[in-house]
Amino acid sequence: MEEIVFSNDDFQLVGITESETDVLSDKVVSFWQEVFLTFKKNKLAMFGLVVLVIVALMAIFVPIFSPYTYSEQTSQYNAAPSSQFWFGTDNLGRDIFVRAWVGARISLFIGLSAALVNVLIGVVYGSIAGLAGGKVDNLMMRICDVLNAVPYLLIVIMLLVVMKQGLVPMIAAMTITGWISMARIVRTEVLSLKNQEYVLAARTLGASTGHLIRRHLVPNAMGIIIVQMTLSVPGAIFTESYLSFLGLGVTPPMSSWGTMASEGAKAILTAPWRLLFPALLISLTIFAFNAVGDGLRDALDPKLRK
Repeated sequence: MEEIVFSNDDFQLVGITESETDVLSDKVVSFWQEVFLTFKKNKLAMFGLVVLVIVALMAIFVPIFSPYTYSEQTSQYNAAPSSQFWFGTDNLGRDIFVRAWVGARISLFIGLSAALVNVLIGVVYGSIAGLAGGKVDNLMMRICDVLNAVPYLLIVIMLLVVMKQGLVPMIAAMTITGWISMARIVRTEVLSLKNQEYVLAARTLGASTGHLIRRHLVPNAMGIIIVQMTLSVPGAIFTESYLSFLGLGVTPPMSSWGTMASEGAKAILTAPWRLLFPALLISLTIFAFNAVGDGLRDALDPKLRK
C-alpha cells in the first residue's frame, strides 16, 4: 500500500490567511478582561464608578488640605453656603464641608467593613453547608431561617442600645444577621458546583473540605460574590445613616453623614443646607454603588451561565 505523506500546506485554515490568524490570536481576552469590557459599555455603571472615585478622593484629601478641622468652631453660626464655607456652617460654627468629607470616611468605612465581614462569614458558612449537604445543610439553613425571622434593624438597635457607641460596636451589630443572604447565595452556587468533575476528582484524591472551598468552590463562585458584596454596601451605608440619625452612631464631635443629617433635621426651617448636603451625599453614594453593582451583575451573569 502506498504511504500517504502530509505537508503543512494540507492543514491551512480555509478562507483565513496567516496574517488574519495572528490578528485573531491578538484579540483573545481573559475572563476578567471580557467582564471589564462589558462593564465599560454600561454608561450608568461607569458614571457610578466615577462618582465613587470622586467621593473617595474627596474623603481622603479635603480634611487634609482644609483650613478648618471637623471640630473647629468659628464665630459664624448657621452661615449659609458661601465662598468661605462651601456647605455653610452648623449651629456651633463648624464648617459643614470638611465635616461632610470626614463623615464620608466614617460612613464608607462602616459600610465597606460591615459588607466585607458579612461576605467572609456568609462565604464560609454557605460553602460548608452546600458542600456538606444532607442533615448538616438542613440544620445550618434552619438556623439561618430562625435568625432571619427577627427584623434586622430591631436586632441592630437592641445591640447598640446594650453596647457602647462607636465604630466597632456598630459594625459588629450590623453583621449579626447581615451575612445570611450571602450564605444562601453561596450555598446555592456550591450545590451546583460540588458535583462538577474537577471537584469530584479533588475529593477522590483526598482534598480536605478547606482545600475544596479555597481552591475550587469559592474561586468559581467569585463573580456572584463580588456582585452581592457591591450591592450590599449601599444597604450598610443606609443602615449606618439611619442608626446615626437615631443617635446610635459615632459620638460627637466626630461626624458621619447620619449624625449630620440628624443635626440638620432639627434646623430644616432655619438652615436647610445642614440637612441638604449630607442627605445628597448619602443618596448619591448609594445610587453609585447600586449602579456599579448592577453593571457588574450584567457583565458577569452571561459568563456565569456558560
